[in-house]
Amino acid sequence: MARPTFSITHIALSMLLLCFSVSGASLTPDLEPLMQFKAASDAANKLTTWNSATDPCTHWTGVSCLKNRVSHLVLENLGLNGSLEPLSALSQLRVLSLKQNRFSGPIPDLSNLTALKLLFLSHNNFSGEFPASITSLFRLYRLDLSFNNFTGKIPEKVNRLTHLLTLRLENNRFSGSIEGLNMSNLQDFNVTGNRITGEIPKSLAGIPKSSFAENAGLCGSPMQSCKGTVSDPIRAGSDGAVAPPVISGNNPKTVASSPSAANGRHKGAARISPMALIAIILGDVLVLAMISLLLYCYFWRNYVAKMRDGKRSKLVESEKIVYSSSPYPNQIGYERGRMVFFDGVKRFELEDLLRASAEMLGKGGFGTAYKAMLDDGNVVAVKRLKDENVGGKREFEQHMEVLGRLRHPNLVSLKAYYFARGEKLLVYDYMPNGSLFWLLHGNRGPGRTPLDWTARLKIAAGAARGLAFIHNSCKSLRLAHGNVKSTNILLDKTGNARVSDFGHSVFASPTASAPRSNGYHAPESSDGRKATQKSDVYSFGVLLLELLTGKCPSVVDAGGAVDLPRWVQAVVREEWTAEVFDLELMRYKDIEEEMVGLLQIALSCTVVSPDQRPRMSHVVKMIEEIRAVEVSPHETPESVSKSPCLSEDTCGASQ
Repeated sequence: MARPTFSITHIALSMLLLCFSVSGASLTPDLEPLMQFKAASDAANKLTTWNSATDPCTHWTGVSCLKNRVSHLVLENLGLNGSLEPLSALSQLRVLSLKQNRFSGPIPDLSNLTALKLLFLSHNNFSGEFPASITSLFRLYRLDLSFNNFTGKIPEKVNRLTHLLTLRLENNRFSGSIEGLNMSNLQDFNVTGNRITGEIPKSLAGIPKSSFAENAGLCGSPMQSCKGTVSDPIRAGSDGAVAPPVISGNNPKTVASSPSAANGRHKGAARISPMALIAIILGDVLVLAMISLLLYCYFWRNYVAKMRDGKRSKLVESEKIVYSSSPYPNQIGYERGRMVFFDGVKRFELEDLLRASAEMLGKGGFGTAYKAMLDDGNVVAVKRLKDENVGGKREFEQHMEVLGRLRHPNLVSLKAYYFARGEKLLVYDYMPNGSLFWLLHGNRGPGRTPLDWTARLKIAAGAARGLAFIHNSCKSLRLAHGNVKSTNILLDKTGNARVSDFGHSVFASPTASAPRSNGYHAPESSDGRKATQKSDVYSFGVLLLELLTGKCPSVVDAGGAVDLPRWVQAVVREEWTAEVFDLELMRYKDIEEEMVGLLQIALSCTVVSPDQRPRMSHVVKMIEEIRAVEVSPHETPESVSKSPCLSEDTCGASQ
């Protein structure tokens, strides 16, 4: 009877062990190396939340996870010391920041961290030569080893890091030459306070001079020239002597071998009395004054004659609005139009727009947009439509009546229009904070204030609401925007997204309805078909991908130019989803799930089949569900600022 008892006990123990093993399996496999790191480095027990009984991916200080693996480890200014060796087991680590601690000694082999993108180890006491294993981390974008005690030469193998944007090595003891560095993609480079010598390579010539300071043996652009320039011995040693004639060749001995000529010039100069010099100078001044007076009189007379012949001076088109003169009643054969306002109050006439100080904001396939400052101080945006694209007066007025009634917080309201033979104008509220295109692509590089994730999510939601309102406003007409792109998503003074230029696609002729592809157009638009609500959804999906990736809608890779949706799908298909996101978003924590959620919405909008794309009203709901707490409509993104006109050619995107 003992045998059955043993079997039951054995089974019970086995089940108990299985339960423990299952429980342990639910924790991240990175638990053990993290605890080893804490034991070796946290003598002061600063990491109080790190406990082997809890899951590191829940609430451990400085730890973030993705798919149950540690992806971010940010432990800064905690007084940690010891060894980094245990961290080499975190094979899915993407961000490692141990700034402002007390780590010392050489950096261990980190070649196992193949997913690492950001590595910050500054303000420690690391020593030894440049860590060789780091040169194998091919996905690295940011590397900061500054304020340590590294020695030796900066190896040319750093050139392998072709994605590297930041390389900060200042305040170490690196020596030798950097002539072999060829890293033209670097945006942030600094070797100040080392012992580097030799010439700065041409690939780094655009880096600020301050990034090379305190390296006595370093020369070349942007520092002083490496080849010493010989000063002119005669010029340097004379008191007010006239410079010697140019002698062929650059041999200083040739110049120095003619002291007699210099002495002759000295004697000649000495024979001129002070009074004679003063007379010569006064004579020159009088001659210049007479010439200036003659030129002034000549040009002033011509200017007055031109003002007399014309009633007003002509304005340069790049700075002022140039309207056709056909609306004026004194033009024979042309009718005079009228300004039609939608809010019931006539605020200005065409002549007020003609007198307005204005600047061009941009050109598109349907016309040119201007910012106009009226005499009363009000500012409006005016779109001058291309006359050949506009149909008859009745058709135009009926369509304007429809667009003029659309009022929504996420639309740029059409305030008025003007129609006459040869001149069609649309007047809108002016949006002072520029376009999404500028915020995403303008001033890329050092010193730029990036568009943060909260602002991007807010803009995506606002633009989606505006488009959904257009689609649902006139059920019978099934209105479509027809030209959704980042230059047509503007921001008002509070940072809210406003959809502009909606409804203009009806003015396109059949041959021009499908202009040269700019990456936003749906596949079915290539055959010249009219814009639809489903093609709007596709374009909006491309815009979401633009928000997520920071890339223009046409991407250039090794295989040439491809549309952004195809590029994203190819990357996701290779299970490199994280690679698609904008590097400027890497600084924000705990947003991976939200970014992936918005990416899934974008991919559903950009499917090839129009019938499989969601409606805009459904897209709005999906975006609002990404974040439970809706972004405040009064919140102003820090990165929203007044911006100059930015041509779409920056990204090769044309109307």
